[in-house]
Amino acid sequence: MSERNPYAISFGRIPNQYIRRSLLIDDIIDTLDSDIVQEQAFKLTGVRGCGKTVTLTAIANQLKEEKEWIVVNIRSNADITNELVAYLYANVPFMTKYIDANLNLSAFGIGVSISKDQAPVSSLSVILGRLLKEVKAKKKKILVVIDEARKTDALIDFIQEFQILIREEYPIYLLVAGLYDDIEDLETTKGLTFFLRAEKCEIAPLNIGIIKEDYKETLGLTDDVAYELAVMTKGYAFAYQAFGKYMWEEKAKKITPRVIAMVDEALAAKAYDEIWRELRPQDRWFLEFIAQKETMSATELLEMTKKKHNEWSEPRKRLIGKGVIDGAVRGVISLKLPRFKEYIENQLQ
Repeated sequence: MSERNPYAISFGRIPNQYIRRSLLIDDIIDTLDSDIVQEQAFKLTGVRGCGKTVTLTAIANQLKEEKEWIVVNIRSNADITNELVAYLYANVPFMTKYIDANLNLSAFGIGVSISKDQAPVSSLSVILGRLLKEVKAKKKKILVVIDEARKTDALIDFIQEFQILIREEYPIYLLVAGLYDDIEDLETTKGLTFFLRAEKCEIAPLNIGIIKEDYKETLGLTDDVAYELAVMTKGYAFAYQAFGKYMWEEKAKKITPRVIAMVDEALAAKAYDEIWRELRPQDRWFLEFIAQKETMSATELLEMTKKKHNEWSEPRKRLIGKGVIDGAVRGVISLKLPRFKEYIENQLQ
């Protein structure tokens, strides 16, 4: 066992020790690499802390290694077209030469054209179209990557422009990651029908068996302890990292109350406080009853709350959509997030 802790609970980067979602990543990359264009946009979505950023980063990093791909990371609140053109100018040599020889971008604060007789083009959208034509001629592809995608005027404008670009059969692709509500807000925005139809991939829980083997090998745990620890994560990526981190730090071979307490603190501070804050009061009210048992039937919940089916249907839909409860088995209610029952109980004290 090396001295450096391989697990990490910071967001925004790939930890040293992580479980790669190979099937999802490979499916997306195979589609993007296909000679026959089937999809040009992908949406990764899931609850906070489920591993969206890690998956998005893994896809982007793998494509960066392929010579035909140009991968551009852009913020959702940036002037996306401007940022994209600026990146191509500054970082892609054949684009720099093409722009300097054919376009004057000085009006947009991007570079300085050497073609003195060229007047600035009035629209960056027109410029982007010309650049993509050149990219196509060079048999290259562009992947625009946007993490923490949310409804902004800039992103709405770009998605609308993106629809035009793909109709022109330009080699531009889009990969975004965002929370359930943020992605849904974009999908239901008027004029973004294309985005609604784009492939949506929900980040599913990690496989418990794979987590168990990871813990056995990395932490040196027995099969029974590794399995018990893996089950406690419920496949939630952040919990997998948190349990691993604190078991490592404590040099623990058993699951101790101190480890659980530190994991609970990390889950609350890094994920659950924000998830709880974003829930509607009615949803939190129902969760107070749901947290009383590990699982219950919808009938039992309605008896406890003295509510009708139509009063529960919308909160149920929202809680499933946010990844808080599991709706896989019809009529059965259970909390999907690990240690969330204990978190709710603490909120009620």
